[in-house]
Amino acid sequence: MTVGARSTGPGDEPMVARWGSPHPAAPLVVVLHGNGTSEHSMIEISPWLPHGPVAYVAVRAPLTVERGYAWFAETDGRPDPAGLAEAGDWVLRWLDTEGHPDRSVLLLAFRSGVALAGYLMLRAPERFSGAVLLHGALPLDAGSLGAEPAPGALRGMPVFLAHADADPRTPTALLERTWDWLRRWSGAPVRVARTPDGGTLAGSVVAAAGSWLGDRLDFLRAHGENPLPDGDEPAWPGLGRLPERAGTPPDPTPDLPQLPVGPPGTLQDAVWARIRGLGRERPAAIGPAGTRSLVLDADVPGDPAALVHAAEGELAHLHPDGSLHLVLPDALAYDALGKGWALAHPLAGVRLPAGLVLVPAPRDEAEVEIVAALVTAAHRAASARTPRA
Repeated sequence: MTVGARSTGPGDEPMVARWGSPHPAAPLVVVLHGNGTSEHSMIEISPWLPHGPVAYVAVRAPLTVERGYAWFAETDGRPDPAGLAEAGDWVLRWLDTEGHPDRSVLLLAFRSGVALAGYLMLRAPERFSGAVLLHGALPLDAGSLGAEPAPGALRGMPVFLAHADADPRTPTALLERTWDWLRRWSGAPVRVARTPDGGTLAGSVVAAAGSWLGDRLDFLRAHGENPLPDGDEPAWPGLGRLPERAGTPPDPTPDLPQLPVGPPGTLQDAVWARIRGLGRERPAAIGPAGTRSLVLDADVPGDPAALVHAAEGELAHLHPDGSLHLVLPDALAYDALGKGWALAHPLAGVRLPAGLVLVPAPRDEAEVEIVAALVTAAHRAASARTPRA
């Protein structure tokens, strides 16, 4: 790829295409095209994106190439590390000038733009409220970022991922690593749309991404941001500080219902014996056959935002394999996600409470006690508000 002169405006500002709301405090969606195209190539998807109080700005990559524009040079699908950092820092500087400093900013990226979005998300996670990643790979190696991303690096940042089983333009190894890291290690709530072919912006995928984006924007309007924690590690009931979970996180199912993939645990009854005093047992409204639901007693206050199924007063449910779904306060959820004790639900912070997580089945009696502490923490949070009607 031969790089020509920079294609930018006065003061090296980006050339952009805008649509949607002009209000400086409206949520901002930054659209990043792939290498070899332009900002105008992404406007064609606008009919599938949410309308109303939201602003879109498609940014032109700064480097001219044989056809269109590029963010950075690539070798075998991998971005040049220096070029990636230069482009990412350039976009971050420009974002400082875009409207109200407290506005929500989300990313929508295609192909090489996904690598740039990944750099931005990992470089400054506190600045972004979510991301739509369409057919591309994140820059997860130490050479691209200076260090490999830490577990839980994208906690609280919902992601929509379009993943193709056969992609003619992005190396399979890069796609598979992106797939695995986002779903198991990132801490992000990840909603996946799988397609057989990743060569185009298929209408069905863009429509699904637009629906997801609309839900995320609605959640932000209703509940506000859930920023990354800043301060000491939180204290857990009966534990003090939460230890790191040994081993690797389980591989969750790629779609709903969210469940771990693999052999079931053997300590389901031990978990239930430890948590059943926190409420009443009821057949679960959601979950596979055999799921046990723990609901709050009728006279116990219940915060709907701290419940798995608010209409039922459901505090948690225990799946037949020994895993659980429950809702944790933000700071505790972030701690559990970063230490391997939880996987974010795909719709957390999108259609469901931001702290909704999947807790893997315990593997020994010591882990039973830790899982019980997580449920106890959820119970305390759910009981801290006014009673249910």
